[in-house]
Amino acid sequence: MWYIIGSMSDPVTPPPLPPMDEDIPFANRAGSEWSFPPGPDPGDSASMRMLLPVGRSGLAIAAGYLRLFSFLAAPAPIALVVSILAIRELQNNRKLHGMGRAIFGLVMGIAGTIALVVIVISLIVRK
Repeated sequence: MWYIIGSMSDPVTPPPLPPMDEDIPFANRAGSEWSFPPGPDPGDSASMRMLLPVGRSGLAIAAGYLRLFSFLAAPAPIALVVSILAIRELQNNRKLHGMGRAIFGLVMGIAGTIALVVIVISLIVRK
């Protein structure tokens, strides 16, 4: 029972709920609850993808971070392998994003791997 503010002694009943209509698209047929359509996918928004890693391949994210450390030359071969795997995953699943990270990880992985090979060869030749 509901009460009107100011007079707690006079109960007022709320108006009845409208009947469930089959033409209402989001009415829950099982009860009196209303359900709403799912919201937009955050991976569809370019601004959301800039802020959060939504809709991205996990391998592309890993390749992006490994490319940062490929300047040290030791993780460069790992960045190279992860970038190749990320590119293959992104080509198979067109809904995922992150191709730029994967390609840049590939480029930096190649450059770091070449630098690592040059360093190792120069250390071997010195001995």
